[in-house]
Amino acid sequence: MAKNLLLFLSLFTFFIISCSDDVMHVSDLDVKLEKSVRDAAPDNSLDYWVLHNSKDLENIPQDPRNPLTPSKVELGNFLFFETGIALDNKFDAGKQTYSCSSCHIAEADFKPGRMQGIGDGGFGTGNVGETRLKHESYPGAADLDVQGIRPLTVLNVAYSAKNTQWNGSFGSGHANEGFEHRFSDDVDAGLALNNLGYEGLETQLQEGFSLHRFKMDPAIADSLGYIELFDAAFPDVPVEERYSPLNVALAMAAYLRTINTTEAPFQKWLKGDKYALTDQEKRGALLMFTKANCTSCHSGPAFSDTRFFAIGVNNLDELATFVDEPRALNKNFGRGFFTGNADDLHKFKVPTLYNLTGTPFYFHGSSKRSLREVVEYFNDAIPENPDVPTELIASNFKPLGMTESEIDDLTAFLANGLDDPTVERYKPSYLPSGLCFPNNDIVSRREHGCD
Repeated sequence: MAKNLLLFLSLFTFFIISCSDDVMHVSDLDVKLEKSVRDAAPDNSLDYWVLHNSKDLENIPQDPRNPLTPSKVELGNFLFFETGIALDNKFDAGKQTYSCSSCHIAEADFKPGRMQGIGDGGFGTGNVGETRLKHESYPGAADLDVQGIRPLTVLNVAYSAKNTQWNGSFGSGHANEGFEHRFSDDVDAGLALNNLGYEGLETQLQEGFSLHRFKMDPAIADSLGYIELFDAAFPDVPVEERYSPLNVALAMAAYLRTINTTEAPFQKWLKGDKYALTDQEKRGALLMFTKANCTSCHSGPAFSDTRFFAIGVNNLDELATFVDEPRALNKNFGRGFFTGNADDLHKFKVPTLYNLTGTPFYFHGSSKRSLREVVEYFNDAIPENPDVPTELIASNFKPLGMTESEIDDLTAFLANGLDDPTVERYKPSYLPSGLCFPNNDIVSRREHGCD
């Protein structure tokens, strides 16, 4: 009996000491991380980095000319995935077969599942859009609806929506103030829309409606079952103007502003759950805010920004993709193509760091295939694109001196700590039209059991 009691007390003491050591270790790491996170915030708070919940419509960053409402968000959610409005197709095979979500796949963290997304002219989807191919009816790149640059994710777009695209060319204000003379279709297709005074997201979606070959009018809205949804979303718009491409864009923008990665472990840690991150992820987060200096560029709540930097990565047209010249060439010039200033050439917008692992393609030219490669690229700070002049490379793009284990820690935080695994919750379960989505071609319908 005495031996059993002694054994129990020994084990209990060992358990208490072990747990205490672990708590002390975690607490010490948390204290250091919290200090670094606070130091990086303009207001010295953890709340600065907390993303707004999708239902918090009052506080989500939004365009004053396009206030968020539940009805508008609901309509935009459907329309973003709606294949029925794909009616300006280049060839008959593309009719009502694609949607905005053809290139922003929910299962792929709202990015294309392949190097280059295909809207009109593609068929098939696969699990995350990785097997979408060019339809034989579409002869070449000029006939396809493809991008000449890797599309940005639309997750957390509310936090960098004032100026959109890699070159920030859409949006009437903010970074584009002083460049009103460039608000012309003679500079690039759709830029005259900046003169309407909307923020970048709303403006780009207006341009994208025609660029990506969609149509909307009262008859189309009625045939697809959207009349009541438009009526609820835009009750103050005259009926003769209500079922329009403009309101499609505004509704989609409202929806996109709500799809935030609020369930990522780091978001939970910020809100008090100190067990949401592993020790390795905490070490990686500490590196991100200190030695790795990531927040010198990724400075907003979504670790994104409406600033532009050149880091010398390769362009998409150097890979085996469908490239439509000269559109792709213009994209390769980055911010400088829009501003017309030589000092802005090869500079690109700072993207969000959340949900980076849904697809194995990184940077505007998909030149890296793993997140660790990206971290190594910044650690080495050796530009890979010989066409980018040295004098244009960002001054803070310099060797970081991280060890292999530190690279592992930072990669773990970026891959796991900043990953919201539940973003498919922003995908509707059905469409009012009853059509298949994100794609509605014969192969996609079979793949997704829509037939």
